[in-house]
Amino acid sequence: MKALTVFILCGGKSSDLQSDKGLVLFQGKPFIEHIIQAVLPLTQKIKLVTTTSEYDYLAYKKIPDIITDKGPLGGIYTALMHSKTEFNLILSCDIPLISTELLSELISKHTDEAGVTVFASASKIHSLIGIYSKKMLPLIKEAIDSDQLKVTDLLAKIPHQVITIEESENFHLTNSSSADELNDFNINIS
Repeated sequence: MKALTVFILCGGKSSDLQSDKGLVLFQGKPFIEHIIQAVLPLTQKIKLVTTTSEYDYLAYKKIPDIITDKGPLGGIYTALMHSKTEFNLILSCDIPLISTELLSELISKHTDEAGVTVFASASKIHSLIGIYSKKMLPLIKEAIDSDQLKVTDLLAKIPHQVITIEESENFHLTNSSSADELNDFNINIS
């Protein structure tokens, strides 16, 4: 794969945690910093899709949603509209356990024919850890215009590739949205 830009979708507050998901502390650092740390060995091209100034302490470009209140699909649309590369790694901001190795596997297995490449296990599709081609923009815009905002529904309609992972690896891709889940993370990792 040639050039790649990474977009981290920072939108949304966690209702359980009462703060922006990407800024929740895990092992003494905000989620977003764990994700950036996993990405940096792969590329320096990192952008954050966010409207909040809470991320200003990070030295990465911040991009506000082009179309507001459209959830993660709106964030993906914004990312692809701002991207100067054909291939883009889209990540949610609440996956602090993501590793460089898993991201590297995703990138290396992506094929040019696939509009999107994501991980999936028997129990879950990880649509916000994926390679998204800029060519998918018209189909994403069409989904947004018709208010079909579930990313998994979009995947069913476009050429995509699924990289199957074991349930045990699922743990590293799981997003965290509650204090209980964070406690489980800390217990399971320490």
